[in-house]
Amino acid sequence: MSKFLKVAFVFSCLSGTAFAGDFNLGRPATPEEIAAWDIDVRPDGLGLPEGSGDVFTGEEVFAERCAVCHGDFGEAVGRWPVLAGGQDSLTDDRPVKSIGSYWPYLSTVWDYVHRAMPFGNAQSLSDDEVYAITAYILYLNDLVDEDFELSHENFADVTLPNESNFYLDDRGEVELAAFGEEPCMENCKDSVEITMRAAVLDVTPEETKARQLRDAVAAAKEGVAPEQVAVAEETPEAEAEPEEMASAPDPALIAAGEKAFKKCKACHQVGDNAKNRSGPVLNGIVGRSAGGIEGFKYSKALKAAAEDGLVWDDASLVDFLTKPRAFLKGTKMSFAGFKKEDEIAAVIAYLKTFE
Repeated sequence: MSKFLKVAFVFSCLSGTAFAGDFNLGRPATPEEIAAWDIDVRPDGLGLPEGSGDVFTGEEVFAERCAVCHGDFGEAVGRWPVLAGGQDSLTDDRPVKSIGSYWPYLSTVWDYVHRAMPFGNAQSLSDDEVYAITAYILYLNDLVDEDFELSHENFADVTLPNESNFYLDDRGEVELAAFGEEPCMENCKDSVEITMRAAVLDVTPEETKARQLRDAVAAAKEGVAPEQVAVAEETPEAEAEPEEMASAPDPALIAAGEKAFKKCKACHQVGDNAKNRSGPVLNGIVGRSAGGIEGFKYSKALKAAAEDGLVWDDASLVDFLTKPRAFLKGTKMSFAGFKKEDEIAAVIAYLKTFE
């Protein structure tokens, strides 16, 4: 019996003949009222209504009803929850707990969307729309293909990656037994030593880093390369060659690109420790042939484009980042594209810093 049915049962008992004379409380709950409460879904699919929804439909509904809070492709807006990405990040200092990286059961996703979403207008989605949104979230996490359709019939066949890491609460057998003895209050150890220290978290930038950033931005306005700023602090007499100044990257543009790249970080990583997520690593992307990351599962559309010789140069990246699905029909990337040309230029400049 679900928790909601139990509540209904309690109310029915309290309002029955055994109590009516003593308390004069309420009436038995009607079948319709019980049905309205009893909407939870179990991991094995019990409680699911009949229905279905595909990834394409889910993308449309998600864009209309969900993206305002969760982003175009589950990357989250502001402090709203991230829905996609974060695979292999649970052991990091700052894990990304998304549906694809952390949640145990798909039934939890369906039940939560059905019960509480969209925010401010809960339970306004039809059952088919909930199936479609759930299918689209699976797609965002690279768990199904773009032609996947989720239904009450195949629901139990879908397993989320982190399910095996959840287990029943065993504190009654483990922790209680370990801490159930009389506690030691004095002279419990012969000696005490420090075995570990807390990590230092640079939450607030140091003044030196802030000063260096200000100097770099000021230097960019004057046309000075960033490496020349550091040299100038040590050797003021050093002068840069005109050719070096002309070819140096613009620190302000790169900084703007790093900021704009936040829209991409839910699926893509860059840097020394970058890993494939629902999107491939983007180190060395500029000038590289498409589909070049070994082991990543590319869409059929991108594989075909790679076979046709697609290279991610400045021109192709501009076209792709403007409207991904118009440039490459069938792409798995659900991001609608950058709306501002300066953002695209900044992102490309930023990606060029990662070889």
